Amino acid sequence: MARTTETTKELSRSIFGQKIADYQQLVKFRLNLTVVFSASMAFAIASTGTFSWLGLAILAAGGFLITGASNALNQVLEKDYDRIMDRTADRPIASGRMTVSEGVMAAGLMSLMGIMLLAFFNVWAAFLGTLAMVSYAFVYTPMKRVSSIAVTLGAIPGAMPMLIGAVAYEGQLTALAWTLFGIQFFWQFAHFWAIGYLGFDQYKLAGFNFIPEENGKPHSKLGLYAMGNALLLVPAGLVTFYLGVSGIFTVVALAVLGAVLAYFGWRLYREPARKLALQLMFASLLYLPLALTVLLLDKI
Repeated sequence: MARTTETTKELSRSIFGQKIADYQQLVKFRLNLTVVFSASMAFAIASTGTFSWLGLAILAAGGFLITGASNALNQVLEKDYDRIMDRTADRPIASGRMTVSEGVMAAGLMSLMGIMLLAFFNVWAAFLGTLAMVSYAFVYTPMKRVSSIAVTLGAIPGAMPMLIGAVAYEGQLTALAWTLFGIQFFWQFAHFWAIGYLGFDQYKLAGFNFIPEENGKPHSKLGLYAMGNALLLVPAGLVTFYLGVSGIFTVVALAVLGAVLAYFGWRLYREPARKLALQLMFASLLYLPLALTVLLLDKI
């Protein structure tokens, strides 16, 4: 009897552990944390006077829930395509471990709670959070099977965290809020084209058409596209300096970071290869936290 009881407990723990892991996949936990980081940093950069740690915690929770709902809806809508790609086949809905109705219910609850938390700040924050979720799930997601314009459309909700973070503190759409939005918007192209290059074959296998191609391969100008958008990040420091939120150190630092990211895009353009696409991806992963840290340190 004791052995049976212990076996039952182990089975329960195993089932519970799998369910936790499934929900982490459903909300794309690690990716979600990067979104929360962006919104939190924007909140801190926009803050003046007394800093509210409670406000930061509420923003982080609201942003996490809204992003989790967006990712859950994405997996509901793309479950049939996720089964085809190796990197997504084990997602809970695609694999059958979670039903569509459970995924939809989770997305609904997370969106409701997330919007309520963002509404704690102001109407703008709640509205932009809702807009980000809806545009990601119901505009960007279906457009991925149609055209590469999906990347530009997806960059809009992708840059919303910075806008929401700044608006949550400032209560309105300020020049600083739009500047932070612009930084995250243009950063995404270098990041995404690198990922698109690396996952091109899998995306094509699943019927996605949002990666520009040439003769059945990633387009030779993907690196050039990445470089062009990265170069738009170079003057970001000048804008923040003009707005009076940073000094000359930030102007130089952001120019250098943008130029370095553009350089890796140029290398991929000159020599299209997985190794150089990986380097571009890692460079893009470093750019955003470094740029935001520079802005925050300058403010402090």
